[in-house]
Amino acid sequence: MPLPLNDTFRVALAGADRPLTGMWVCSGSPLIAELCAGAGLDWLLIDAEHSPNGLESILAQLQAVHGYPVHAMVRPPVNDTVLIKQYLDLGVQNLLIPMVHSVADAEAAVAATRYPPGGVRGVGSALARAARWNRVPDYLAVADETISVTVQIESTAAVAAVEAILAVDGVDAIFVGPSDLAASMGVLGQQEHPKVRAAVEHCLAAAQKAGKPAGVNAFNPATARHYLDVGASFILVGADVALLARGSEALAAQFIPAPDDDSPASY
Repeated sequence: MPLPLNDTFRVALAGADRPLTGMWVCSGSPLIAELCAGAGLDWLLIDAEHSPNGLESILAQLQAVHGYPVHAMVRPPVNDTVLIKQYLDLGVQNLLIPMVHSVADAEAAVAATRYPPGGVRGVGSALARAARWNRVPDYLAVADETISVTVQIESTAAVAAVEAILAVDGVDAIFVGPSDLAASMGVLGQQEHPKVRAAVEHCLAAAQKAGKPAGVNAFNPATARHYLDVGASFILVGADVALLARGSEALAAQFIPAPDDDSPASY
């Protein structure tokens, strides 16, 4: 039976009449991913760069969120052709490629998502969930239309090259990572530093000029609203693990008396 695939994040951005808001899913848990998928957010980022996610857990999370009105994007740990091939064959349609510092990095990311002669993706659709095991009509011919590529701008080199990166054919959007950008600028841990904010705003303006969407990570609500006001098309505003950490800490603070400063510590 012929089966359709979901619209890509590229299509969602193009049809949106407002910025799209999402959150990180870092726990590696399909149950948590499904819980977040029903929250009313526009998109989820399933992360494998800084989270305990392998191929099997990513597949389980894609299956868990399938059917919910939310777009799933997946970030691999590295801009690697073989790993991207495996992600695509799992059925990942929306990729966020980390540490894209140059035009060459962006071109390599796009090439990894394209079958020859347009790229270097290995052909195995008959064996893969991507094509629903050849139940998606003409998958090989239409595969490019089923995938969106967002590249992450998170270094001074990337900021300097952002206009050229945006011009790479097949780069559908950019996403600015203030944490690594701050480290690259010599202000580690200071995502709110004026130099970092200015660099983020430069990238957002460059994307607007190029006619492509740009997103940003911002857990501080005031900062998030500022970036939305100056042109961000999509944004991440929280993470499952951070919500659980802060929420559990709040419960402990509410119901467990603070220890007496003079009392000995016990473990």
